[in-house]
Amino acid sequence: MSQFFQIHPENPQQRLIAQAVAIIRSGGVVIYPTDSCYALGCHLGDKGAVDRIRRIRGVNSQHDFTLVCRDLAEVGVYARLDNVAFRMIKNITPGPYTFILPATGEVPRRLLNPKRKTIGVRIPDNAIVRSLLDSLGEPIMSTTLSLPGEEFPMSDPYDMRDTLGNQVDLIIDGGNCGLEATTVVSLLDGVPEVLRQGKGDVSGIIT
Repeated sequence: MSQFFQIHPENPQQRLIAQAVAIIRSGGVVIYPTDSCYALGCHLGDKGAVDRIRRIRGVNSQHDFTLVCRDLAEVGVYARLDNVAFRMIKNITPGPYTFILPATGEVPRRLLNPKRKTIGVRIPDNAIVRSLLDSLGEPIMSTTLSLPGEEFPMSDPYDMRDTLGNQVDLIIDGGNCGLEATTVVSLLDGVPEVLRQGKGDVSGIIT
């Protein structure tokens, strides 16, 4: 059965954050809150954990994952940023946006889009996630907590425990996140393009 941590959404308890990071580093799969909806996450270098997340989500090897990063500097380690991408990400993050960018050689090949060698990255505005990232010191490999056949992501941590308690290692209850996913913006080819309208405001993004 998974562990269940109730972490304060504004002032995360560092003792619990440290325990959560230890679980991630040891190959665990965690459910955690973000600034859009709950997500499944693991260490980006752990193939076994990635495969477990694919089974939970019911997706194949073509599914696109996202690297959840601390800041723009960390994004630049894993994705190639031109001037347009740099300015846009700097101006609208942290926030509920996922950016599709060309990947660098630092990204494990199994996480790449196989056709275009791209990666999704994001910098969330959520105290729990930011504490996890600060302690971990590297990105979390992440995907929305949506189950096969369901229209909306899971939102109740107690339902998550009942449904997925034997499939994940940790559930972090960080309060209500809502059901709206991130806004996805492609920054390929130097032209910003909104691929999915989600929680993030697109009024300042050229489509």
